[in-house]
Parts: sequence; structure tokens; C-alpha cells
Amino acid sequence: MTVRDPEAAPTLVFAALADDTRWEILTLLGAEDLSASALAERLPVSRQAVAKHLTALEAAGLVERVPVGREVRYRALGSALSAVGRRLETIGAQWDRRLARIKEIAEQL
Repeated sequence: MTVRDPEAAPTLVFAALADDTRWEILTLLGAEDLSASALAERLPVSRQAVAKHLTALEAAGLVERVPVGREVRYRALGSALSAVGRRLETIGAQWDRRLARIKEIAEQL
């Protein structure tokens, strides 16, 4: 998988977040950088399963690899979530304006 810009593909971010294990991985990585092995020790899944989840999270731009000596750790990237959050806020604001306009029209009738 290739890493994509969450601004261009929010559905990739949502698809990555649509799994409880990936949510838990992201939560753990938000607290500290961890390797796939360290994550597997904290989760009820195998290291191989963790690696697959990390690949999906990395492709969505939600985590990045951080080399530490011979070990590879992963770090959560808040910027991807912030970008999606901004897009959702924009959509919400558009709906608020539409609803306000509908209310104005209804009150005039």
C-alpha cells in the first residue's frame, strides 16, 4: 500500500479507523512509540496481525515508522486526524447554514 494524503482520501482514513484493533493500536501509539512486537504483547492479536493493521494505518497516513537502532517503532500522526476533522467541520458548517436558511424560509411562511 502506498501512503496517501488524508486531505485527498478521507475514506481511506475512515476505512482504517473502522476496526476496533486499529483504534486500540492508534490509542496506544498516541501515548508512546511502540514496535509491532510491543503492540502484540499489549493486544489480544498476533504480531503478524498487528503488522497488517499497522500497514493499513500507515497507508492512511495515521502512523509513521520510526527507526530506533535495529528496531522499528511506530508513531501516531495527529495531523491526519486533524485534516479529516477540519473537513468534517467544514461539512457541518455548510449544513448549519442550510438549516438556518430553511428555518428562515419556514418562519416567513
